[in-house]
Amino acid sequence: MFGAGQHRDMISIALVGDRSPAVRAHSRIPAILDALREEEQIDLDAYWIPSPDAADPAALHGYAGIWLAPGSPYRSEAGAVTAAHTARTAGIPFLGTCGGFQHAMLEFARNVCDLPDARHAENEEGPGTDALIAELSCSLVGHEGAINLDAGSRIEELLGASRTVERYHCSYGIAAGYIDLLAAHGMRFSGHDDSGEVRVAELPGHPFFLATLFQPELHTDGVHPVIRGFAHAAVSLSSGQELAAG
Repeated sequence: MFGAGQHRDMISIALVGDRSPAVRAHSRIPAILDALREEEQIDLDAYWIPSPDAADPAALHGYAGIWLAPGSPYRSEAGAVTAAHTARTAGIPFLGTCGGFQHAMLEFARNVCDLPDARHAENEEGPGTDALIAELSCSLVGHEGAINLDAGSRIEELLGASRTVERYHCSYGIAAGYIDLLAAHGMRFSGHDDSGEVRVAELPGHPFFLATLFQPELHTDGVHPVIRGFAHAAVSLSSGQELAAG
């Protein structure tokens, strides 16, 4: 599952992040992969790629999916941003959760919205006075909350509902002053809490590009639908590559 060799009957995905037993989401991933195998008959060969290694796009070559896992601050902001950029531009299924959500928005702002100095307040890197990713007025560490999902969005389709309750472990989100700009350039904010704060983002037209501020890894009732959707997207890409190669 996390070995060095590939298996022909497995689909390889990149888990980008700085793996640590102290991060609960990381410790949950092996069980999630086992459940995917049992419930969906999807065998994902998952390789952890440390964020400094991910700064080289070549390290992400050949994977059928890129999962930018929680655990920020990452050792390399550049690596996290490169992971999101590679998935977005190459049409590779992407799932960004918690810190992955934050860095996916950072990448989009820099490379699509012409904000090269967009920064993350937790990293304190780069010039500029206003952070794109800023500290939340109320920390969500250890919290659970309701999210309203937009009709017709990918996440609503995956969950089969217009409202969900999810678990968090984060203290940073998109600064309100940037949301309209990102939306104007094509990012769809498809999930909001009851006060209207953004909790989910997705890219229409991409094979699968979904970012959640909540952590679906903490879901304990089987495989979270978001992760299941990502896994099926990786299967679709892998199948398409095999057909092209044949």
